[in-house]
Amino acid sequence: MPDGVWVVPVTGMPEVGPGDDLAALAAAGVRALGLRVAEGDVFVVSSKVASKALGLVSVDRDAAIATGTVRVVAERTMDDGRVTRVVESVAGPVMAAAGVDASNTGELDGVLLLPTDPDGVCASLLAALQAAFGVERIAVVLSDTSGRPWRVGQVDFALGAAGIRVVDDLRGAVDADGRALAVTARAVADEVAAAADLVKGKAAAVPVALVRGVGEFVTGVVERDGGRALVRTGPGDWFAMGEAEAIRSALGVTPGSELAERVGIAGLGVETPAVRVERAVAVALSAEDLDEGVGVDVGLDEVVVTGGDPVDRGLLAGRIRVALWGEGFATSVDAAPQRHADAVRVRIRKR
Repeated sequence: MPDGVWVVPVTGMPEVGPGDDLAALAAAGVRALGLRVAEGDVFVVSSKVASKALGLVSVDRDAAIATGTVRVVAERTMDDGRVTRVVESVAGPVMAAAGVDASNTGELDGVLLLPTDPDGVCASLLAALQAAFGVERIAVVLSDTSGRPWRVGQVDFALGAAGIRVVDDLRGAVDADGRALAVTARAVADEVAAAADLVKGKAAAVPVALVRGVGEFVTGVVERDGGRALVRTGPGDWFAMGEAEAIRSALGVTPGSELAERVGIAGLGVETPAVRVERAVAVALSAEDLDEGVGVDVGLDEVVVTGGDPVDRGLLAGRIRVALWGEGFATSVDAAPQRHADAVRVRIRKR
């Protein structure tokens, strides 16, 4: 067989509970299988067992999500009325419900929270596993599962990492044809986590895998750049909000706020045009400095703004047009002479 990457499931590990020594359980599992830990090996550990060992459990799912949220990126109302939010989590990544999960919780009554310092968890596991096996150049990746924009399904990614270069930055090198590489930076730790999930699975009760064959990236040293370095933030984040949320925020309706719930959150399923138009108008009317004398007459194919100061009528009509775009509609302002000089007619059409 040519050299390649080997991924081995560590089977037979017992259920992990609060206070358990996770490193000792993983080491015992490896020894029970007769596996030899070698230089360059990577232990991939599911975040759920780390959360169990740390006792990160809550009986209040909504409170757990709120605690684990830095900011809301996008939110949608489900068919059963629940609101699902994609958020920037305290743990680092942007993911649904701050990573709070009720699956594979074993005998624990409640939901599991992500560790607030995943890289710190990996550093502690790395030190313990190095001591257990007497091998220095090994690594630990803490994996979790998430969906991805524009792609169906979920994959495992590196929530935390220690002892491994998480990114292989090839910028400045050349490809196989000698052409300069300008943007290529491989997310090695994510690739390792995804490969390990192929043998750990979601329903197989295998929380640890051993990956061999990526030793060129393994340092055995706790680097400054762990899993958190893989999270794109700041000016490099092109996708800081969903499309609808970005438009609503520009109109003063911040996702995750009480105002967002009051004016209505978009549904994940199919909604009637009437519902979407009404919600857009509610968003537009949420401005605190609008003239109280301005009113609206809402129809399926137009919204007529009447009364009040002409400047405020124009401002409200503009806000309505922006809000309707966020709901998937295009608009135009009727340029023909109005029957009433104190009205602005916003025409609605499909986008």
